[in-house]
Amino acid sequence: MTAARITEVDVIDIRFPTSRELDGSDAMNPDPDYSAAYVILRTDAGDGLEGHAFAFTIGRGNDVQAVAITALRDHVVGLSVEAVCADPGSVCRALVGDSQLRWLGPEKGVMHMAIGAVVNAVWDLAAKRAGKPVWKLLSDAEPEWLADQVDFRYIEDALTREEAVALLRRGKDGATGREARLLESGYPAYTTSPGWLGYSDEKLVRLAEQALADGFTQIKLKVGADLTDDVRRMRAARAAVGPDVRIAVDANQRWNVAEAVEWTNALAAYAPYWIEEPTSPDDVLGHAAVRKGVAPVKVATGEHVQNRIVFKQLLQAEAIDVLQIDAARVGGVNENLAILLLAAKYGVPVCPHAGGVGLCELVRHLSMFDFVALTGTTEDRVIEYVDHLHEHFEDPVTLANGHYVAPTAPGFSSQMRAASIAAYRYPHGTFWVDDANDLAEPQERTNR
Repeated sequence: MTAARITEVDVIDIRFPTSRELDGSDAMNPDPDYSAAYVILRTDAGDGLEGHAFAFTIGRGNDVQAVAITALRDHVVGLSVEAVCADPGSVCRALVGDSQLRWLGPEKGVMHMAIGAVVNAVWDLAAKRAGKPVWKLLSDAEPEWLADQVDFRYIEDALTREEAVALLRRGKDGATGREARLLESGYPAYTTSPGWLGYSDEKLVRLAEQALADGFTQIKLKVGADLTDDVRRMRAARAAVGPDVRIAVDANQRWNVAEAVEWTNALAAYAPYWIEEPTSPDDVLGHAAVRKGVAPVKVATGEHVQNRIVFKQLLQAEAIDVLQIDAARVGGVNENLAILLLAAKYGVPVCPHAGGVGLCELVRHLSMFDFVALTGTTEDRVIEYVDHLHEHFEDPVTLANGHYVAPTAPGFSSQMRAASIAAYRYPHGTFWVDDANDLAEPQERTNR
């Protein structure tokens, strides 16, 4: 009998017009169209199972990201389905190890995000074939196997394989009970939905009050465009939610170091919980200086941190209080395992970024694994939640009383609905064709 193989890597440019309602708007990205360079791994296994994943972008440039994923096709087509599902790390190592592609990074930027999309699609396929959601596939795995999924190159000065195995073995203690608690109570969430920079004060207050009613104990506001506006918006948000709800603020890399300190301290009267991305994500020492200058306000970053090596340095330099992984920024599940292990060793809580199409669906799996089988705690840990575009996924997130409900469907929750792909693939999906026709009609009438 011939072994099943990966037969195709389909790549689709999918875009949603979120800029029209200013959903996702912030100081650096005023008009984002949430988008996905979407990948499907097809096989000849005969079981109908496919691997689905994506790299997240915000519109223009999604075509470039899609081309980068397509460039990986020849590395993947023909691989044994059994082999890659038994060892997803083998795909990650092969893609990262291509010397000519590596020259485009290494392990950073568009090419690395493309690798992450393909690797995440492998994990989706592996979990579907195992009949488990990814969080449980990871939680059930043996510590040695998980450690073998991690690339320790460049991080052994901060975390060795032996230390990783020890952390994972310790994480097994009590895992069964924590899994039961997770399935019963879910994982804590916070919401960014009230805080997009383009929203009016009235909308901010209304959504903040709704977040409180929905059981959230933390919200987040975008800041950084105008200090007077930010003070006014923080005052309104604090009045809406009261003194006990945490309000995080996010500058999306807008500031220089001194400006970040000055601006954050100007908001201190309204008790911001953390300042997120206060400056360039590459500036490790800058983050350390901001942390020193704004204490006791915490410093959080990670959404745009390009790889485990920069995370390692942020932790070594004591530059952050909160580490924010992103499911689609680095090299997929494998590199996020490395980052979770680094955070566990250094005792820094992980609060994932999920502000984008499909990111909530993916990253909940990583935090839930961390709780069940690594750190064993949700103290000071929350997953970001935004109330956008979940209806386009086969296994969308659901929340109850401000907590993510644990997914039980096999896979990585990354598969989009076929109807959504048909409507929003760019530029020939039905939504975009109709939209172009609607825009053309007034011009045609004017020309008559």
